[in-house]
Amino acid sequence: MRLIGVGVGPGDPELVTLQAVRLLREADRVFVPVMDPAEQGRAEATVRAHAGHDRVERLVFALNERDDARRRESHWDAAGERVADWLRETGGTAAFATIGDPNVYSTFGYLAATVRALLPEVQVRTAPGITAMQALAAAAGVPLAEGVEPLVLVPLARGATALSAALAYAQDGTVVAYKGGRHLADVAAAVKEAGRLDDALLGTRLGLPGQSVTPLAEAVEAPYLSAVLVPGRRDARGGKL
Repeated sequence: MRLIGVGVGPGDPELVTLQAVRLLREADRVFVPVMDPAEQGRAEATVRAHAGHDRVERLVFALNERDDARRRESHWDAAGERVADWLRETGGTAAFATIGDPNVYSTFGYLAATVRALLPEVQVRTAPGITAMQALAAAAGVPLAEGVEPLVLVPLARGATALSAALAYAQDGTVVAYKGGRHLADVAAAVKEAGRLDDALLGTRLGLPGQSVTPLAEAVEAPYLSAVLVPGRRDARGGKL
């Protein structure tokens, strides 16, 4: 029995790797995370562009829960138990489709830990996916990192405090911030304080219809899953080598 975390990219079905497509098609069951069992999530929409509909099953997660740990973990437990039960009954291969990459701020890690505890014999592996920061850099036409530049990725679901520290650490390197839509004013203020607002970009609905890449300085609101790119400072070609 196997459990495979499959990264399906930021939401565009064309940004799914050939390996991911093969694994989704070969899996006996494809589980997808949702917040509401009656609604199709972004991962499911991407999966259904490539895999048979009759093998897709929704697992409910409290994806945006930050304060109620008990509620959040109860969903992890229920989802893990469902996957473990299916594996135990069938001995087959289950894929769990996750937006972006399964090893980058993904729900898959929590699910895999629960399933391993219930079924120590299960084989767990992951298939990498294209991340939102890669999609944003491509849409903006801006390299993520060059030469010896650091590349720092920070999540801002709890606020923009970590962004100031990342900008101070990276200095002339690239900083990417995820999930900053709710704190957009604080994000812009932190980037401005670092003297890097002029080049900073905001990406929304990356990989989806309505995708937008705009200067952070001009943004007034953004959805929760927005990404901010503060490119490295580059004065000349190869100057960071």
